[in-house]
Amino acid sequence: MFQPPVFREDDIEVMHAMIRENPFASLLSLQNGELVCDHIPMMIHAEESDQGTLRGHIARANPMRRLVDHDARALVVFTGLHAYVTPSWYPSKDMHDKVVPTWNYISVHARGKIDLIHDEAWILSHLNALTDLHEEGREKPWTVSDAPSEFIHRQLRGITGIEIKIESLQGTWKVSQNKETADNAGVAEGLRCEHAQAARDMAAIVETRRR
Repeated sequence: MFQPPVFREDDIEVMHAMIRENPFASLLSLQNGELVCDHIPMMIHAEESDQGTLRGHIARANPMRRLVDHDARALVVFTGLHAYVTPSWYPSKDMHDKVVPTWNYISVHARGKIDLIHDEAWILSHLNALTDLHEEGREKPWTVSDAPSEFIHRQLRGITGIEIKIESLQGTWKVSQNKETADNAGVAEGLRCEHAQAARDMAAIVETRRR
């Protein structure tokens, strides 16, 4: 993706944290010469390789199982906070009117080879980890073992695991760092007054990343 240096994030731990906070990914792969996008939750395993390993699963009926090349690389896109920025928030507008709208956003792109996993023990371990992560903190957390074992084993036969050892990571935090202090502060204040919670959350990021 296009990355102006001012918006570029190179810290692997920061990008891993963003992936954990935004695990629902867009997985792009080349299948039989056609670019295809699947939307699946993925987990980052930072300890598995220098840049981490992503794990997920797809339905066995998904054409990816038979169409993706054995050496195919995937692009996995994680989208974080994003918000519209109006020029009316810039104090500099009153000085010269040379301002335009923009969009603030946070995104991480991961690339690596797709490995399809058919081992039921691997898939069960992955589903346990994924479920436990997203059930954590709930009043009555559900676990895979709550369901009858024969039912779970039938479900496993309909699933294929995915593992991607990350070969490259790109992070973009476009959060008004390129603006002068007054305009940057105006953006943060404007976002704090928006109705959407995502915009108010973005305000805090704008302040944190201020030059």
